[in-house]
Amino acid sequence: MVNDVISIEEVSYYYNNNNEKNTALDKVSLHIKHGEFIAIIGHNGSGKSTLSKLINGILIPTDGNIRVMGLNTKDEDAIWDIRQQAGMVFQNPDNQLVATIVEEDVAFGPENLGIPSKEIRKRVDWALDVVEMREYKDQKPHQLSGGQKQRIAIAGILAMKPKCIILDEPTAMLDPSGRREVMNTIKRLNKDEMMTIVHITHYMDEIIDADRVIVMEKGKIVMEGTPREIFSQIEELKKLRLDVPQITELAYELNKEGIPMERDVLSVEEMVMKLCQ
Repeated sequence: MVNDVISIEEVSYYYNNNNEKNTALDKVSLHIKHGEFIAIIGHNGSGKSTLSKLINGILIPTDGNIRVMGLNTKDEDAIWDIRQQAGMVFQNPDNQLVATIVEEDVAFGPENLGIPSKEIRKRVDWALDVVEMREYKDQKPHQLSGGQKQRIAIAGILAMKPKCIILDEPTAMLDPSGRREVMNTIKRLNKDEMMTIVHITHYMDEIIDADRVIVMEKGKIVMEGTPREIFSQIEELKKLRLDVPQITELAYELNKEGIPMERDVLSVEEMVMKLCQ
């Protein structure tokens, strides 16, 4: 499909564990369009992190094909172009920060791409503005909070001007305020910069604004839909050992107590409106 930033066709991935073949992904197909905010959820071992590493070319499919902006991840000559187009942000920002000064860290990626220094300066300033961290450009990364470090890691990816950012549980190691900072940045990138976002998380409250939610279990996509469509299926999600946003859980419990309430309530504001009616 021409409009796809990422095209995943019948992809399987197996890994060997003590000479035993284990299936991490089983014939997964998924198309992600420009500007979409896709959330991927699933219990530990469901295959979601394996999928993220396959998109970025860190792993190569055993079967099937993944194309990023038309480039096949199996093509070794295209791998650097693919990683430039699909930037990856991991759980632990400390593992991604490489320089001793914030702005040098953000400049690291573009420098490795051989971009002229004038353009690098522009990109670094722009990326730091986008993540609202320009005032920290002369700071040492180790002096920053977890949320600030993660925003610097995102700025480093942004400076390479990717079409898509894949975030593999980027808030897992952060406190609530750090999580909020990072999620505000992700949403702003999607809405203001029209950046395609693939967000892998186990925090359900982070994905109520996603365009689509993909639910994975045992290496397969088992549910797909809007956040409302997915989170209204509370019993099915519980069978998959997954939570729902707290406010959706409250609506579910109110219904059980005989207080009529739609099951697809996603925010406190919606809940207040429904109760006032």
